[in-house]
Amino acid sequence: QVQLVESGGGLVQAGGSLRLSCAASASGRTFIKYAMGWFRQAPGKEREFVAAISWRGSNTYYADYADSVKGRFTISRDNDKNTVYLQMNSLLPEDTAVYYCAAAKTVQTMPPKYDYWGQGTQVTVSS
Repeated sequence: QVQLVESGGGLVQAGGSLRLSCAASASGRTFIKYAMGWFRQAPGKEREFVAAISWRGSNTYYADYADSVKGRFTISRDNDKNTVYLQMNSLLPEDTAVYYCAAAKTVQTMPPKYDYWGQGTQVTVSS
């Protein structure tokens, strides 16, 4: 079992920055062996992939869609602290959503491939 708790969300003006954190506790298979991902879900929309990182942290992946997060968001992890981060810069109103972290045995971009989810943290970007 893996428990994930996100924090760091809030209200920010367009162009601002936020850093989300996801603290993990795990029994059995330890946190270091899980790939981690960030997803987001805006009202009325499906949950979408944002970024993922391999268990070593050596490989990162970012969504590639309109107003792409690549170049603005950075995913990282600290395995000593059992924590994964999402640094979000140059935020846009379109980034407004509930942001979720998730754990999977291998790096994935599709939500059903993830085994464990946090409860989410709200990010609101005002124009």
